[in-house]
Amino acid sequence: MRVGVVGTGYLGRLHARVLTEMPEAKVVGFVERNDEAAAEIEKNLGLKRIGSVAALAKDVDCAVVSTPTVSHFEVARELLSAGCDVMIEKPITATADEAKKLIDLAAAKNRIVQVGHVERYNPAIVAVADLVASSRYVEADRIGVFTGRSLDIDVLLDLMIHDLNLVLSLLKQEVVEIRAVGVPVLTENVDITNVRLEMANGAVANLTASRVSQERVRKQRFFGSDFYMSVDTKDQEAKGYRLLAGKQLQPLDVKVEKKEPLRAELEAFLACVRDRRAPLVTAEDGLAAVLLAHRVADAIDDSVRRGAH
Repeated sequence: MRVGVVGTGYLGRLHARVLTEMPEAKVVGFVERNDEAAAEIEKNLGLKRIGSVAALAKDVDCAVVSTPTVSHFEVARELLSAGCDVMIEKPITATADEAKKLIDLAAAKNRIVQVGHVERYNPAIVAVADLVASSRYVEADRIGVFTGRSLDIDVLLDLMIHDLNLVLSLLKQEVVEIRAVGVPVLTENVDITNVRLEMANGAVANLTASRVSQERVRKQRFFGSDFYMSVDTKDQEAKGYRLLAGKQLQPLDVKVEKKEPLRAELEAFLACVRDRRAPLVTAEDGLAAVLLAHRVADAIDDSVRRGAH
């Protein structure tokens, strides 16, 4: 499969590295505007720098879009228009309107769009997905240290977008009520937030995301009427208990086959391109996560106005 990479910042470098390790992929080249970053990729991975997205599109079957979020739409639109399938890093686009336009374009061109919500491909999440579908309460902590990356977006689109996608995809329920607080700390955008989502069936998700902490945490906890499941996606671990008759707890046997989530995501993308089938995380899923993130942002704004009064 002839594949290219557009954007070789932190995540783009990871995509390029993983693709070079995959026998089913032939990395034709990459597009990168920063000369220093491009030179590093050429030196370390031996890949060819290509001058433009249009030039890359002529020589590839598909491409990974890993540019800053604000340019996702323009880059993906150019690739789709040229007949390429695309894997777009999360969030799919900065706005819902842009995402809708990409969905329409992909349908018109019969192209595949996969969105890089990599946690969906994390072996720990894959192992528990069916078990936690009936959860009544979900807690998620996505905590990270400040890196200076993705400062064009707030922590909702940077980090929490993963857990918003997980809640929507695993519980498969409409969000009917949102309460949220968030504050800027080191940037002009919201850097830390806590969000409470109530679903149509009464289930509740309590989510926390921060990009200004001193440690890195990636944990989710799922509570059902007769089970509890704890997941650590950083360490790819899952353990839980089932409540039996007589109020006895039985450990749940959850087998997690550890694997680099990014490789699993890219393998799935290339398989979808080859077999012409819909990906696990579609453009519509990416749009739903962006729409929910914007609703959360509105809820944060409401909390700020209430506090001002």
